[in-house]
Order: sequence, then C-alpha cells, then structure tokens
Amino acid sequence: MAQDFNLHAPPGANKRKRILGRGQGSGRGTTSGKGNKGQKARSGGKTYSGFEGGQMPLYRRLAQRGFSNYPFRKSFQVVNVRDLDKRYNEGETVDESSLFDKGLIKGRHKNGSFLSDAPVKILGYGEITKKLIVRISKVSGSAREKILKAGGKLSAIVDAITEAAAKKRSEE
Repeated sequence: MAQDFNLHAPPGANKRKRILGRGQGSGRGTTSGKGNKGQKARSGGKTYSGFEGGQMPLYRRLAQRGFSNYPFRKSFQVVNVRDLDKRYNEGETVDESSLFDKGLIKGRHKNGSFLSDAPVKILGYGEITKKLIVRISKVSGSAREKILKAGGKLSAIVDAITEAAAKKRSEE
C-alpha cells in the first residue's frame, strides 16, 4: 500500500539568487547595492580586524611594555631516571634512538638516522637500580649522581658538558 507524500520546502526556504549590476530596470543597477563611493564600494575594498578607517589603530597606539623570552626559550623532552629504571634492562645503552623506541620521547627515523623533536634531558626524579650506559648530552646533577651510584656510566660528552658547567658555576 503506497502512501502519497506531499513533500515540499517551507515557504521562504528557496530564494532566487540576487543578480546585481544588470541595469536600472533590475532595481540593482548602477552601484549594485554598494552605496556611493567609499572603500567598501571598490573592488578589493576589504578591511582587517582592528582597522579604524585609516586612523592609527589602538593596538599600535598603545605603548609596548615588558619583554617576553618566548621566542628564545629552550624546551627539552624530559625523561626521569625512574622511567629509565622501568623500561631498560641491566647494561643497556640509553640514547635518543633507544628512548624513542621505548616510547619515552618523540621524534622520527629518517634516512637510517634518528631525529629528535627537541633536545633530551634526563632528570633525577625517582630511583634507579640498574647499571645503564647513558649517552645523552643533557643530564641533571641529581640524575648524574643516581646513575653513577647505581653503577652506571655516562658518556664522555655528558662528563665534559657537566664539568664545564660546574667550572663555570665555581668561577661566579
């Protein structure tokens, strides 16, 4: 039993497109609804947010104050020694590639080498019980102590950097 449905759009739903600039008789000729002259009557006559008709905008009239170090900040991918203790076995080498493989840092492999999204730093939160060989260029002082106390080794790069930092602090 087929039913007859009388489907139709509600009144006013389907409107004709307004055609502009087709002579005086159309009612939308000459200026085509843009008024007389002025910036908005011209082609490409758009303005940006904060535009004040050519007057110096507020955001440029106000004085700049303060300083932001945001563009110069250094951000590190942080790994704690407790994470190393959880994810690594005795005697394993900790480097950026192995940290990525174990899901501790972000990065990508490209052309056979590993590229880190940001430099990696090992911090001393937690405890470490395993002897690990650490080949990361940034290691905090507390992390360094804990790794060495557990019988682990730090690469020559790490030792040189931390010694230079310690020397610089002692000179100040």
